[in-house]
Amino acid sequence: MGLKKILDNMKPAFSEGGKLSAFGSLFDAAETFFFVPNETAKVRGAQIHDAIDSKRSIFFVVIALIPALLFGMYNIGLQHNIAIGACTEDICGCFLYGLAAMLPKIVVSYAVGLGIEVAIAQYKKEEVHEGFFVTGILIPMIVPVNCPLWILAVATAFAVIFAKEVFGGTGMNIFNPALVTRAFLFFAYPAMMSGDKVWVNENYIDCINGTVDGYSAATPLGQLGAGEPVTYSAMDTIIGTIPGSIGETSVIAIAIGAIILIWAGIASWKIIVSTFVGGALMAYVLPYSGAENFEWWEQLTVGGFAFGAVFMATDPVTAARTECGKYIYGFLIGAMAIIIRVLNPGFPEGMMLAILLMNVFAPLIDYCFVQSNINKRAKRAAK
Repeated sequence: MGLKKILDNMKPAFSEGGKLSAFGSLFDAAETFFFVPNETAKVRGAQIHDAIDSKRSIFFVVIALIPALLFGMYNIGLQHNIAIGACTEDICGCFLYGLAAMLPKIVVSYAVGLGIEVAIAQYKKEEVHEGFFVTGILIPMIVPVNCPLWILAVATAFAVIFAKEVFGGTGMNIFNPALVTRAFLFFAYPAMMSGDKVWVNENYIDCINGTVDGYSAATPLGQLGAGEPVTYSAMDTIIGTIPGSIGETSVIAIAIGAIILIWAGIASWKIIVSTFVGGALMAYVLPYSGAENFEWWEQLTVGGFAFGAVFMATDPVTAARTECGKYIYGFLIGAMAIIIRVLNPGFPEGMMLAILLMNVFAPLIDYCFVQSNINKRAKRAAK
């Protein structure tokens, strides 16, 4: 192949001792992005070979995120047009507006995150791990559309360095880096992560149709947290035509992504199902007081619950790994998210804190199940 031949000819310059050896890690990342490495494990003993390596797994996750990403772009334009009183039936116009608003966030996320990872990999003389290809797209999808680019850059750098690299890089972190980015933003810049104004892109509003003073873009969870009736229908929350983080509003788009991940064997259906079961049970037990027009099952369709259950809780690095442990892990995430939502108005979302909390307890859950199996086998062997 032409591309393969070009890369092979360029490789000596990027290898150790070559003129461009300082960029060796970056070249390795580009080469393995296009082609499967021809090197295999050198460890003696039994080896399991599979056509799906880590880079191909990352590729499937990115594909699964595309439906939510595309709908999120459309919803950015839709919410903007609603705010300024413009036409809301122009699907193409809404999408293009959202694309223009979203693209800079994606570029900043990848530029900052990959730039740091390449620099660290080159310093350590290691290859660039592919995990950030997912994290880089997740970060822009879980922040409000009005989040300034410089704040997004700072939060991304913080997450990559302190939630990933200090633990040893990809596969060694105990917290989901994308959620650490959101947590950093939530606590360091709360005005940029909450309130009605952060969900509608204010750029160009003045030159198009004046200001939008008095317009409320409160999310369903924001209304519930303030003790107000929810003004959105159940169908709105399922389709996703509501204010919210860019990739978290459409349950339908998220469900398509879940089907792709489960079909490809990337995400654990046990974690996804148990998360929804835990959330549904707790939402039924702890309903919002005074929210007569809000059913318990709607808790699963608003905010970041569905997105977190499918794309965050199933992160293979930070989630529980034992098969039985996955049920407990997911159930506790769903239950804890609803508990935080209902009992603590200061944190109307809940899903972010629930997943980060269970990231801490995932190793303990696995340990309990592994130790239980060891004890059972020891008892059988003693008979």
